[in-house]
Amino acid sequence: MTEELSVITPNWPAPSHVKAFVSTRKGGVSSGVYQGLNLGAHVKDRNELVEENRTLFKQKISMPNSLQWLNQVHGTNVATLPLSEGKGTEADAAMTSTANQVCAILTADCLPILFTNQDGSQVAAVHAGWRGLCDGVIEQTVNKFSSTDVVYAWLGPAIGATAFEVGGEVRAAFMEHDGEAAKAFVSKQEGKWLGDLYLLAKQRLESVGVDQVYGGERCTYEEKEWFYSYRRDGVTGRMASVIWFE
Repeated sequence: MTEELSVITPNWPAPSHVKAFVSTRKGGVSSGVYQGLNLGAHVKDRNELVEENRTLFKQKISMPNSLQWLNQVHGTNVATLPLSEGKGTEADAAMTSTANQVCAILTADCLPILFTNQDGSQVAAVHAGWRGLCDGVIEQTVNKFSSTDVVYAWLGPAIGATAFEVGGEVRAAFMEHDGEAAKAFVSKQEGKWLGDLYLLAKQRLESVGVDQVYGGERCTYEEKEWFYSYRRDGVTGRMASVIWFE
């Protein structure tokens, strides 16, 4: 018997017509290292299983048809949806001011961030791995909102501060941008640090005036039953974080 499909709904004060969800690995038809609801088509899982998983997820959350997946490259480009026909989708964030246009990103340790403005007329989904986070994908996304908007951010499931081991060069890259980033790193051993993606994101959000920040409690690495983790498993599936407004 297939495990029941389970999704996470953000706990944040978004308007009721803003719909946001994150998939987990619970449910779905993929097997082996992809066991569960793998939504990533680029990880060498069988295409027909990924398509079935995407259909199951879509049905579970009553998702509109207007979904455009991004080609994520750990950069800072923000795609404004819907894209004009034939235009490429190489980006690590998606934003829209069109009703029923779904913004979606895939992760398996990187930090998914969902955004809405106070009246729910604009929403965005961001893929923030450490490179994109360091290079400014949050700032690029928030800049797309009106400067007078109150913006809400929700931090989805990512690798936690007890599991995200990095070299000194990662810490140095963040500190070059802002010395306060030192607070997000704890020394583990010679040349190795544990980094707190959630804290780093909160620092960047605060720097661009976003103080309504929610989520940030889960760990993809530690919670194997719930989440795929690239750092833990290497070859693995992907979760999707999606947002739209009706």
